[in-house]
Amino acid sequence: MSSIKRPIFKTALPGPRAKAIVKRDQCSLSPSYTRDYPAVIDRGQGVWLTDVDGNVMLDFCAGIAVNSTGHSHPRVVEAIKRQAEKFIHYSGTDFYYEPEVALAERLNSISPTGKDNRVFFCNSGAEAVEGALKLARYHTGRPQFISFIGAFHGRTMGAVSCTGSKPTQKKGFFPTMPGVTHVPYPNCYRCVFNQTYPGCSLECVKYIEDTVLKTFLPPEEVAGLIIEPIQGEGGYVVPPVAAMQAIRKLCDKHGILLIADEIQSGMGRTGKWFAVEHCKVKPDIITLAKGIASGMPMGAIIASSAVMNWKPGSHGNTFSGNPVCCAAGIATFDLIQGGLMKNATAVGAYMTAEFKKMQKKYDIIGDVRGQGLMIGVEIVESRKSKTKSHDKMEAVIQLAFTKGLLMLGCGTNTLRICPPLVITKEEAKVGMEIMEQCIKKVAGK
Repeated sequence: MSSIKRPIFKTALPGPRAKAIVKRDQCSLSPSYTRDYPAVIDRGQGVWLTDVDGNVMLDFCAGIAVNSTGHSHPRVVEAIKRQAEKFIHYSGTDFYYEPEVALAERLNSISPTGKDNRVFFCNSGAEAVEGALKLARYHTGRPQFISFIGAFHGRTMGAVSCTGSKPTQKKGFFPTMPGVTHVPYPNCYRCVFNQTYPGCSLECVKYIEDTVLKTFLPPEEVAGLIIEPIQGEGGYVVPPVAAMQAIRKLCDKHGILLIADEIQSGMGRTGKWFAVEHCKVKPDIITLAKGIASGMPMGAIIASSAVMNWKPGSHGNTFSGNPVCCAAGIATFDLIQGGLMKNATAVGAYMTAEFKKMQKKYDIIGDVRGQGLMIGVEIVESRKSKTKSHDKMEAVIQLAFTKGLLMLGCGTNTLRICPPLVITKEEAKVGMEIMEQCIKKVAGK
């Protein structure tokens, strides 16, 4: 899609126009927004972004794993234009139109929830989670939920009640939705039960079964267990396959619905349509958003018809299945199916291998983990101490920005690597070279 080979600088970062816009932003927009550095974007193509001063930067963020087909993919742009010329909105919860049906058919065809599936469309990941919680309560008649420490499921009231990654996301908003119990995530990289990776002893799942459900949370009161098959905000943590399979068995034993939050990990990012497929686990409900429509605001809930059995009027949404968003979603789906998943596997394997080479050279790199183009690189004080270093992680991110590479962190100390799925090995190599320069400098070498 692009002939750009390396970042291009016309000014220091940020440039004068960027500084002026940041100043206007600070007088106009909510202070609740989190901005890591003053990147002020004007346009994008593929994995490259151009700021308002003409500087060209390489994107390892993808709008936080949203722009799966890259920036302004011609097929997505054409689909949006074609649909916008027909009609932009006509509520899909009250009327019918073909793009909504066509996208639902595509999603149902690849969902691991079963063969006879249904889709509820919405506008965001948080809305998808809210709907999934309502659906679980409606279907089971139960009030309680289990979520995980380190989880991020959104910031609306039900979703933030299940979130467990940062205190600031809940501070000032209590009481949140009652009925959510948080338990340790099956994270063998930093297991709270002092287990050693690999070879999980499944203590996290045993804790749910033997402590939580036997001492203070009656299992017959639990509607759903919501889990990210790869934790996103919590640090790009990949759980052991055995743990995910044990969680499925636990849910089956007690009639609890397994809700897979695939908002960040779904739509081909890990090399499969859904990260849960790596574990060969069948969830009851899936939540989607982010990469579903290449940047257009869209979320979705997928469940079997047996689970999505709510009656007309039980749940709705004015902009649900917006036709322009659905057109973008159809184009995105076809592009992912047409080769971007294979690319995510191949380029992701290359990048992971390069990070593991760096790990041997630089003592500040701890764990390197992930699937496909969802890669987490922990930054520590030293491998010997294994002490998490948020400051050094932040130093790498800030230095990378000045060199024309955009990325973010997650968890306490993890570099979040989630470029668009269209990234080539050559473009990834440019980013890895910049990454190594930054890590080398922060490591003091």
